[in-house]
Amino acid sequence: MSMEQSENLTLTWDGLGDQATGGHTGLTDICSDTACSRMATIAEYYAGKNVLITGATGFMGKVLVEKLLRSCPEVKALYLLVRPKAGQSMQQRVSDMMTCKLFDRVREDNPDFHQKVIPISSELMQPGLAISPEDVEKLTGCINVVFHCAATIRFDEPLKHALQLNVMATQQLLTLAKQMHHLEAFIHISTAYANCNRKNIDEVIYPPPVEPRKLIESLEWMDDGIVHDITPRLIGDRPNTYTYTKALAEFVVQQEQDKLNISIVRPSIVGASWQEPFPGWIDNFNGPSGVFIAAGKGILRTMRAHNDAVADLIPVDMVINLTLAAGWYTATHRPKTALVYNCTTGGINPFHWGEIEHHVISSFKRNPLEQAFRRPNANITSNYLINQYWILVSHKFPALIYDLILRLSGQKPQMMRIFNRLHKAISLLEYFSSQDWEWNSENVSMLSSQLTPEDRKTFNFDVRQLNWPEYIDNYCIGTKKYVLNEDMSGVPAARQHLRKLRNIRYTFNTLLVVFIWRVFIARSQMARNIWYFVVSLCFKFLSYFRASSTLTN
Repeated sequence: MSMEQSENLTLTWDGLGDQATGGHTGLTDICSDTACSRMATIAEYYAGKNVLITGATGFMGKVLVEKLLRSCPEVKALYLLVRPKAGQSMQQRVSDMMTCKLFDRVREDNPDFHQKVIPISSELMQPGLAISPEDVEKLTGCINVVFHCAATIRFDEPLKHALQLNVMATQQLLTLAKQMHHLEAFIHISTAYANCNRKNIDEVIYPPPVEPRKLIESLEWMDDGIVHDITPRLIGDRPNTYTYTKALAEFVVQQEQDKLNISIVRPSIVGASWQEPFPGWIDNFNGPSGVFIAAGKGILRTMRAHNDAVADLIPVDMVINLTLAAGWYTATHRPKTALVYNCTTGGINPFHWGEIEHHVISSFKRNPLEQAFRRPNANITSNYLINQYWILVSHKFPALIYDLILRLSGQKPQMMRIFNRLHKAISLLEYFSSQDWEWNSENVSMLSSQLTPEDRKTFNFDVRQLNWPEYIDNYCIGTKKYVLNEDMSGVPAARQHLRKLRNIRYTFNTLLVVFIWRVFIARSQMARNIWYFVVSLCFKFLSYFRASSTLTN
C-alpha cells in the first residue's frame, strides 16, 4: 500500500431551542395545498424529474447517482457538475466513474443508463461556478431537485480554501437555484459535526460563529500567512476548518428558506455501504477506512481514543436513502422552514471504539491483507503517555530498523515518512474518537413514518437494523476488495504470510531474551537473584493453577 494513498462546551438540553435560529417542522407545518389522498412514492416522485448533483464524483455523490438510477429508473436525467482534473476532461471523469463496479447492478438492469447522465463543466471556486451561459439556461429551465454534496472534507484545509469550497460555492449554487423555474427541493449535505462544540445537538440550525459575508470580506485582503495565524482564534472551540465552514454553510442555506424548499442532511462519520449496491463498498482512504487498512497492514499499532466513546459510523447507503427521502418529502410537503435531519447511529444503535478495535483486528486476521508489514494488532488507549510509549516502541523503532535495512540494500527509506503521515492523520481524528455527542433525530423518525412500507424497504435508513459485527467485517473486506483491489482468492497466501510474520516475531523475541540474559542478567548476581525469584513465582502459580483445576474436576 502506497502511503500517498493513505493520506488523505456542554449545553443543557433545555437551552438548545432558545439559542437556535431554526426549529422542528413536523406535519403541522406542512402547506395544506399539497395535501392529497394518495402521496406519490419516492420512485414515483422522481420519475420524469431532472436532478442536479454537485460532488457526484466523490464517494457519497457516486452512491447517490447509482441509487437514483437503480431505484428510480424513470428519472429523466441527472446533471452532474464536474470539473476537469488531472488531465481528464469532465466527460472522461464521468465515463470512468460509470465503469466502476459500483454501477454493475444498474448496468445489468439498463445497459444504456449512461444516456441519462449529463456532465456540466463547472468549477466551484470560480465566479458563477464557471458554468457557461448555455448551460445556465439549460439548468434554470429544467432542474427540479438539487442535491449539493460537494465540499472539501479535509480537516486541515486552509481556512480561505475551505471557505471558498464549503461556503462561497454554496452561496453561488443557491443563487443559481433561485433562477430555476421548476425547482421543487434543494437538499444540502452538511455534517453532524458542524456544531461539535455542543454536546447535545438538536435538528436545528444554530447561530453561526460569525456572519459569513463579513468573514469573507475580511479575509479577502489578508495574505495566506495572516489567515493561517488567526485561524485558531476564528474557529474557536471547533477542532478544524471543516466543521467551522460547514456550520457557516448551514446558515447561508437557511437564509434562502423563504425563497426555496430546503432541507439539510447531517451525516456523522460516513463509512462503507451496509447493503447497497452490495455490502462493504468503499472507494477511498478517508475517515475510518484509512485507519482500518493501516491496522490490517500491521502498520497502526496504537491509537488515542476512548474505548467507551461511541464511534458514530453511518453507512453511506443509509445516508443516501435518507437524502433521497428528504428530497421527496421537501418537494411534496414544502415545509415552511428548512428541515434538518441528523443522520447518526450513536443515540439509537451505539457502537464503541473499543468494539471497533476488536472486530477490525479479528476480521483482518480471518481475511488478511496481502503483504502485511506486521500481524494486525492495535491498542486503543485514552492515556497520552501510554500512547506515546507505544508510538515509540511499535511505530518509530520498527520504522527506523526497516529504513536502515532499506538503506543497506540500496533502496530509498520510506517507513518513517509513512508513520509520520499516519500520526498526522490519526491526530486529526482524536477529537472525534475521544468524546461523545447526543444528536436528536425526531425529524428522521418523522420522515420514516411518512414512507410507505415499500419505500421503507427500498430506501432503508433505519439504523436499528444494523448488525455492527457483520457490518465491520464487510467493511474490512470491502477495503481489501475495492480500495486495495486485492482478490479474495489470495487470502490463503496472505494467511501464510501472517504465519511467517508470527514465526519471525517469536524468533526475534527469543533472541531478545537471550541477549538480555547474556548482557545483563548473567553478569550480575542481583539480577540473577531477581530472575530466579520471578521464575519461581511463575512455577508456583502454575502449580497452584493445576492443583485447583484437578480439585475442581
